[in-house]
Amino acid sequence: MAKGRRRRGGRVSAGARQGAQIQRKKFMNYGLGAAAAVAIVAAIVFAVASSSGSSGEGSSAPDFEFSLYQGANEIGFREGNLARLHGRPMVLNFWAGLCPPCRAEMPQFQVFYEEFKDDIMLLGIDIGIFTGLGSHDDADALLRELGVTYPAGWTDDGSVPRKYGVTAMPTTVFITSGGEIFEKRAGAIDASFLARVTQEMLAAEADQQP
Repeated sequence: MAKGRRRRGGRVSAGARQGAQIQRKKFMNYGLGAAAAVAIVAAIVFAVASSSGSSGEGSSAPDFEFSLYQGANEIGFREGNLARLHGRPMVLNFWAGLCPPCRAEMPQFQVFYEEFKDDIMLLGIDIGIFTGLGSHDDADALLRELGVTYPAGWTDDGSVPRKYGVTAMPTTVFITSGGEIFEKRAGAIDASFLARVTQEMLAAEADQQP
């Protein structure tokens, strides 16, 4: 056998060994990144799964107390309860400051808000302290970073995720002017979905008028 030829099972050259180490590091980094992503998703689902309730379409939207980060002029108060807003159809969005899907959908909510703010109330409620997805400071910082202007606040009522059956973050609830849940959607949504369901809700309310 020629001297320059390496036999199977023989010594690996320094270059090959270095290349293998680089590939192994890349694989480990990828594996750690994937594991972290899975852990984040699992944490989001697990954190709220135990709070699952049965509030769904056709049921009354549970009342709760909340405070606002922004939007007091539009809402009419800085601290109060949801029932005070009945009489106008509403999109209620549960979100959190360290929730990646929430971050992704918020600009879509801003687009929707700018088009439909004269027809419907949009209110984002931060429940990060109950899902392990950030503090009130994290939520306020996200609002400022993304430059959203629609009303957004938080609740200190830990029963809200259970009452609304929140099983994933974010969760969006469409509420009629009479205070009933028209539709609920778990997971990130976009402006076109918001517009479609809102128009369906407004049309349904119009059909019910004498």
